[in-house]
Amino acid sequence: MTRSTFLFLATTLISLLPLISAQTCNSTSLCPASAPCCSEYGYCGSGSYCLGGCEPLYSFKSTSCRPNPICQSQQTYFTDLSKVQMNGTKYDGNATAYDWVVNTGTLVPSPAGDGVRLTLKESDQGTKISSTRYIHYGSIDFVLESSKWNGVVTAAITMSDVKDEIDWEFPGSTTNKVQTNYWFLGVANYSATQGASSDISSDSSSNFLTYTFDWQEDYLNWMIDGQVVRTVLKSDTLSADGSQYKYPSTPSRVQLSIWPAGISSSAQGTIDWAGGMIDWSDPDYVANGYFWNTLQSIKISCANENDQTSTTTGWSYQGNDTAGIPIVDVTNASTLLSKGDISNIPLPTSAISALTGTLIVIFLSGLAVL
Repeated sequence: MTRSTFLFLATTLISLLPLISAQTCNSTSLCPASAPCCSEYGYCGSGSYCLGGCEPLYSFKSTSCRPNPICQSQQTYFTDLSKVQMNGTKYDGNATAYDWVVNTGTLVPSPAGDGVRLTLKESDQGTKISSTRYIHYGSIDFVLESSKWNGVVTAAITMSDVKDEIDWEFPGSTTNKVQTNYWFLGVANYSATQGASSDISSDSSSNFLTYTFDWQEDYLNWMIDGQVVRTVLKSDTLSADGSQYKYPSTPSRVQLSIWPAGISSSAQGTIDWAGGMIDWSDPDYVANGYFWNTLQSIKISCANENDQTSTTTGWSYQGNDTAGIPIVDVTNASTLLSKGDISNIPLPTSAISALTGTLIVIFLSGLAVL
């Protein structure tokens, strides 16, 4: 090892130390002032940690996260990717410049010219895109073809910063059914009241169908090609003690993804639900180098809310009320990162551990050259 190589590796190790030692954040461990934002991955930091998915209630202050950009009704046809920020690390909170951000993975134009493919490779965790703006009631229409392979899942969802969630999920090779779910503040509950299955009239992987959330303050409909397949009333979600409506009610990003459920690190129940282990020798994968779903368009129609004015820029969290429900209010504060902010993307714990071990070994072995 040459001296210059050693110095380069040493510098790299030093630059990664903030990530390696990044503090995790949760309900009992809030972020410090020096790294005020709790990212959607559960790490404290600044810059991009403070944008979409930033957990306000686990951050240094509930206002440490940048505001959620206000909803604007729009329809995106994904034959045109000019309003898609393909590199999520470069997004600075400007929801006027971009309608969508690629958080992970890769988009590939559909060979048929009818949309874009979200891809899944053996070497990654799939692809996820998110809207730059948030919706707080209204409707979302996804026009898509799902994935069709065992263990490969397509998900079309809404997700709030405090983990309210509404789902369409297409597990594995079950292309004549779709799962519908909703979550309140991230509480996992697959009971009959929150998870259900709906029949699809045609093969979801070879036909573009329209999957709709009609999400209103008092009710939630799931619809396929305009037909209601499931309804949840807010009044039916009241907790047994009468203190909370366990109903999604906070501003949410719209997201579409493809992800690998059928891999060895998944729980056996997840693997079974998704149709089994992924076969990476499948002819479709070998021929293309990836599995995929195909997204044609997404239409977002915002609800009319009386508290917004022409100067409203977004929503901001103010803490919890006495029942433990997050308080959200409109704001005219900027949704942009400050110019001096550095984009910090948290690494998964497994990657951090492996990288740390490798660089320490290299660092120690390199001492011999000095």
